[in-house]
Amino acid sequence: MNMLSISRLLRVVGCGMALGCSALPAQSKKVEDLGAGKVLVMERQTADPVFGQSVILLIEYSADGVVGVMLNHSSDVPLSRLREVEGTAKRSDTLYVGGPVEIEQVTALVRTPTAPPDAIHVSGDLYAVQSKPGLEAALKASKGPDGLRVYLGYCGWVIPQLQNEVNSGSWYIFDHGEQFAFDSAPGTLWSRLIGRAELRLALALVPSAQRLPPLGRR
Repeated sequence: MNMLSISRLLRVVGCGMALGCSALPAQSKKVEDLGAGKVLVMERQTADPVFGQSVILLIEYSADGVVGVMLNHSSDVPLSRLREVEGTAKRSDTLYVGGPVEIEQVTALVRTPTAPPDAIHVSGDLYAVQSKPGLEAALKASKGPDGLRVYLGYCGWVIPQLQNEVNSGSWYIFDHGEQFAFDSAPGTLWSRLIGRAELRLALALVPSAQRLPPLGRR
């Protein structure tokens, strides 16, 4: 193994250590890994003007269709602008753009041990709410944006359409959507997740004979 190859490998491994390789969530490009609670991360080279650099949490995945919300596109509109919903008057939380479909449709992601009224279980302690009574109950129980985020619009597919996009290489699929729904820096979420996906791919492509030996072994 020449010095240039060693240098490149060290940079890859160093990035992995900085990100915490043991903490990397499972990631896939297989259609059988699609489902509610999974997160879609758009690949880097896409020319898609709608979904470029998007991170999408799937909240429904069934024969009736697939529904998701973009996690990383915040707006400059406060939650208090939803005046018709009780409990928003004093909320300065940011509204998020959930997707291009039915922009007037409101969806809330809620982290709670007890499901709000009309809630859809997504993953772990994460629920989605789309009814007014459910949203008002969630707002009443919520202590802030760390446990509730509200999205305008959503992303929608029929299953074969999304499966075709995955098969064409458009999306990386991550497990455990509840880990990303309330990310503290959503504006950089795509760049961090695409970096993790590419790191995992880079490590998988390194031939085992060229991998560095454990520390202390010569």
